[in-house]
Amino acid sequence: MRQTVGTPMALVLCGAVLAVGAVACSGPSAKTASKSSTAVINGTTPAAPTGLQFADSAIGSILVDQNGRSLYGFTADKAGTSSCTGTCIATWPALTSEKPVTAGTGVETSLLTTVSRAESASQAVYGGWPLYYYAGDLGPGDIDGQGVDGTWFVIGRDGKLIKADPAS
Repeated sequence: MRQTVGTPMALVLCGAVLAVGAVACSGPSAKTASKSSTAVINGTTPAAPTGLQFADSAIGSILVDQNGRSLYGFTADKAGTSSCTGTCIATWPALTSEKPVTAGTGVETSLLTTVSRAESASQAVYGGWPLYYYAGDLGPGDIDGQGVDGTWFVIGRDGKLIKADPAS
């Protein structure tokens, strides 16, 4: 079942379109193994600044980009350092931007930082969590990556991972 954020927003393509058999970094799970879809991937760095904001979802207010795309944290990331590389980053593209990521209404600027990735990109971090998209989310408001393999979760207003199940 697709979960979506309540506020509709236009989807702006910011990367390449890639057919993905969604597989999480720690291996396939029942939630991802059966899913195969076409998703927009943040394969190129956007020229314009990326803005963060919050949107209502089935599990509460969650962090999204300016286009309403849900952002996730990975429990394997420690001390604000990204550990998602290789095949992981294909399924969980990092939120990177050439220009500083901006804080929209309700986003705490004190929780917003960046971290350098191995490939010399600057990845946005909120509340100590490097930010990622999920390739299986087809558009604004989707939270299909929520809880994948018990390690990927959307981020709440307080900068903490929301570990609620959207189906409950």
